[in-house]
Amino acid sequence: MYSAGDVRIENVPDPQIIEPTDAVLRVTRACVCGSDLWPYQKMEHSETGRVMGHEAIGVVEDVGAGVRTIKRGDFVIMPFAFSDGTCAFCHDGLQTSCIHGGFFGTTEVAGAQAEAVRIPLADGTLFPLGMHADDALMASLLTLSDVMGTGHHAAIIAKVTAGKSVAVVGDGAVGLCGVIAAKRLGAEQIIILGRHADRIELAKDFGATDVVSERGDAAVERVRELTGGYGVHSVLECVGLEQAMNTAISIARPGGAVGRVGVPQEQTIPGSEPAFYNNVTVGGGPAPVRAYIEELLPDVLAGNIEPGRVFDRTVGLDGVPDGYRAMNDREAIKVMVTP
Repeated sequence: MYSAGDVRIENVPDPQIIEPTDAVLRVTRACVCGSDLWPYQKMEHSETGRVMGHEAIGVVEDVGAGVRTIKRGDFVIMPFAFSDGTCAFCHDGLQTSCIHGGFFGTTEVAGAQAEAVRIPLADGTLFPLGMHADDALMASLLTLSDVMGTGHHAAIIAKVTAGKSVAVVGDGAVGLCGVIAAKRLGAEQIIILGRHADRIELAKDFGATDVVSERGDAAVERVRELTGGYGVHSVLECVGLEQAMNTAISIARPGGAVGRVGVPQEQTIPGSEPAFYNNVTVGGGPAPVRAYIEELLPDVLAGNIEPGRVFDRTVGLDGVPDGYRAMNDREAIKVMVTP
């Protein structure tokens, strides 16, 4: 990506082992993330461009001399953040705050919308699957690199438990995975706030019990109607815009919680006054998806959850620029890339 709207396919040097803890991954599946749309809309011109993409699964092609647990030929999940697995925050299950870590698809570390990608700190970052899964599972395994783990993180931060009422703000891939997460954790009522017919149908399939297509004050009023006037116990905020955050806080019942995983586009948290007076807990951030793979993987392999259904378009590398356009224009929920 060179600037807003300017995505190009180029030949670049093959990734190489730089540090002894690196690996090189041959990408078999990658995708475009909703968070990639923010630079697609706003990025200022770059002379060098930025290799995008932070979600992938693939096969390890090479490892550095210092890599101990990852081997050539391993089929692995690449979480969107790299981490050493040994620092205090990694031990706490917060790999996105690893003191030696960082994120793929930045100006410093090339991304995975590519044929291959260098993996820093391979032992702590990559999750080896120990098998080559059936093709039918590939899409769902890919979601464990980001969106399914992120939806789950929102649900955990929002304190979703059995019998609770939940609202999901946003009907993108993360919001839809948030519906899966809320259902999996036993929520009794799951309200999806969105207005795209294809996404709403998928949300219902995933477990949504109610749909609110209004926005702003009208959305708040409708959610309160659906919850006996109280609001919901848990809100998953999966957008990142001011209106979404205001809505999320306004529909939380007193004592409720908001899990925010939409990348915030404002410097301040909206709705601080109603959050304060209603004792609403607000938390969240980049999901430590590496910590959640072990928990979520068995349900994916067993077919109990099918987060891969959020992919409604598949392209090769040459189709990536149009994939960005399709997601930005709401023609596609989430685009999978097969290099």
